[in-house]
Amino acid sequence: MRVLLVEDDAMIGEAVCVALKDAAYAVDWVRRGDEAADALRYGEHQAVLLDLGLPGRGGLELLAGLRQQGSSIPVIIITARDGLSERIAGLDSGADDYLVKPFDLDELLARLRAVIRRQGGQASGLIGNGQITLDPATHTAFCGESREVLSSREFAVLHALLLQPGRILSRSALEERVYGWDEEVESNAIDYLIHQLRKKLGAASIKNIRGAGWMVEKEQ
Repeated sequence: MRVLLVEDDAMIGEAVCVALKDAAYAVDWVRRGDEAADALRYGEHQAVLLDLGLPGRGGLELLAGLRQQGSSIPVIIITARDGLSERIAGLDSGADDYLVKPFDLDELLARLRAVIRRQGGQASGLIGNGQITLDPATHTAFCGESREVLSSREFAVLHALLLQPGRILSRSALEERVYGWDEEVESNAIDYLIHQLRKKLGAASIKNIRGAGWMVEKEQ
């Protein structure tokens, strides 16, 4: 899952980046509002963590522009602005959640899991397709009698597939969700991760659609 972090404070940005990467998110970090607007034009990200007091373009202006363009990407505002009127303005501008600094990184990750889950139409803390169940909080997958703790990359691939069961995700689509801008991707990286997941969860857990990509079955 790929997240765009829009934060001009170096210390906070670095801490959030580390927490996101430890939690198996691919993260791209920009420090200006206008840079964020450019990054979001390509639709590579599945969520945005957005500060409000940004150089180049303010966070609320950026958010309002996104919603006017019809984007439904989940957005969590992270800001030191804690006034009631500011929180209302943020949510009314289209934010999915609003978190005031200083915040606990575990809480930020929990809120991020929640908005991404809801974006995928999942209300439960667990996601699954009737065959495989995945706990995003612990990176544990359940399939039949198997219970497997996944590596960060394995989790990221399976999470992406389970959020859209029945949909084929191509190699490039999976790479976009698993790797950030500054990460080098080997040509067979996704194949290797799919192989590892099948080894842990069973060969039938992930289907290969020749020439198109991979998918998990949609629950009937």
